[in-house]
Amino acid sequence: MSDYILTYSKIKFFPLEPVKEDIKIEDIAHSLSLMTRANGHCSHFYSVGQHSIHCYKEAKNRGYSERVQLGCLLHDASESYISDLTRPVKRNLPQYFTIEEKLQRIIYDYFGLGDLLDEERKQIEDVDDTLLHYEFETLMDFHMFDPSPYKSVEHDFSQRDFTSVEKEFIAIFNGLNYACSLRIRHE
Repeated sequence: MSDYILTYSKIKFFPLEPVKEDIKIEDIAHSLSLMTRANGHCSHFYSVGQHSIHCYKEAKNRGYSERVQLGCLLHDASESYISDLTRPVKRNLPQYFTIEEKLQRIIYDYFGLGDLLDEERKQIEDVDDTLLHYEFETLMDFHMFDPSPYKSVEHDFSQRDFTSVEKEFIAIFNGLNYACSLRIRHE
């Protein structure tokens, strides 16, 4: 039995011993566009990729920095390599948390976000929770938080073809990555 997964781009990726150079945005976008939110218990297929795009849009509309916008887009990127567990299960598997945090840290570092400030991480977490609430409200008729969290823009939670999600994810990433790299060069 091997200790690697074979990614969409045919990389042998070792999730427990990840190599930065093996991280590919194409693999992340493809995998997340096919991975369902809420463990598949939504009223229709709704992907982690769509969720990530909505998180990016919420952060952008709130006027958060491009770094936070990129962090929102990539906040679930580790799931493309190790899948995800529901929150109640994840809370009871500390080893999974360790693996997930290590991989997410390496992904953030690879894409220039290894030095996120606590305030930036909090903004990403708030956006993630906001989308969680409105996704569950729309797709499962369930309110996660009371009162409902602040939302800066209406989001379309309708079912989308995975290829359109994958392409949009990569296009957003390319735009943000370019903007962030320009900002770094000018500082």
